[in-house]
Amino acid sequence: MTAPIRTPFEQTPAEAEAVEVAEGLLWLRISLPMALDHVNTYALRDDDGWTLIDTGLNTKRTRAIWEAVLDGPLKGAPVQRLVVTHHHPDHVGLAGWFQSKGIELCMTRTAWLFSRMLTLDEQAKTTHEQVQFWIEAGMETDVLEKRRAERPFNFADIVYPMPLGFTRLIEGDSIEMGGRTWDIRFGHGHAPDHATFWSRDGELVIGGDQLLATISPNIGVYATEPGADPVGEWMAACGALQPHAKESQLVLPGHKLPFTGLPARMRQLIDNHHGALDRLRDHIAKAPRTAAECFPPLYKRTIDEGTYGLALVEAVAHVNHLHQLGDVTRTKRADGAWEFSLN
Repeated sequence: MTAPIRTPFEQTPAEAEAVEVAEGLLWLRISLPMALDHVNTYALRDDDGWTLIDTGLNTKRTRAIWEAVLDGPLKGAPVQRLVVTHHHPDHVGLAGWFQSKGIELCMTRTAWLFSRMLTLDEQAKTTHEQVQFWIEAGMETDVLEKRRAERPFNFADIVYPMPLGFTRLIEGDSIEMGGRTWDIRFGHGHAPDHATFWSRDGELVIGGDQLLATISPNIGVYATEPGADPVGEWMAACGALQPHAKESQLVLPGHKLPFTGLPARMRQLIDNHHGALDRLRDHIAKAPRTAAECFPPLYKRTIDEGTYGLALVEAVAHVNHLHQLGDVTRTKRADGAWEFSLN
């Protein structure tokens, strides 16, 4: 019998304040202007200063929070290094800002390349490839026309310009942070080459968005690689990380509360997607479906305009996985949408 998932720190840090979750390791929360209204960041005390984990978005408010943190919880000691778990804006948004202050940036090569590329890829209007991706996913006509006419979201809108130069994190290597040695292990699916850190004393895991206690990270397919199978990558990554999970480890996630009970959570993370795929097979067995017509079996809530985009890319990810498995075939409808049928 494995221990249940527990959250020993019910009190979350106030803005610009910190909670010490282990000796020399501070937990901070940075506000986000969205439904998921925060990202967790961490500061680890080294002899010569601090190592930070992740940053929040590039906004005036976030920069002000960090200025207050530097003078407050970090006691004016220098930040020597920033470690970014993966390339999503809420984690890498201020990496370039910290670099502009002379701070070393440590990331996986894939995460840095994605971040650097996306900050340089500014679009004034929606690209043909993006529209074609939405059509093939079966996006509702009224949503499609609205999004086609809008200025698209650009990574650079909320990510500080990233200069050249970074220190590469390599899977299987280790890193010294906060007086501990941490083994670097990669996750996949939510983001490619997502770095997680496992202390060799068996006490702590820095999980980013790969290891969350009460929510599942978005696993999506995008126009950049419409045939990708991130669900398959996610399942494989969970299987590879599972043997390293211990009951006693305190997991420090990218969102929500730190938790223990990682072995049980790893099984949940895998089983949740098996369950979603089983429901999806049943749904498609009744009639051929586009990805956009697969929301009902995948989500237990109403999908509104604000969540439609994330819901669509995750639906594409799940039908792509069934296609990769050979469980479904797809045909192109007259309107250009891919329609999936159960084999």
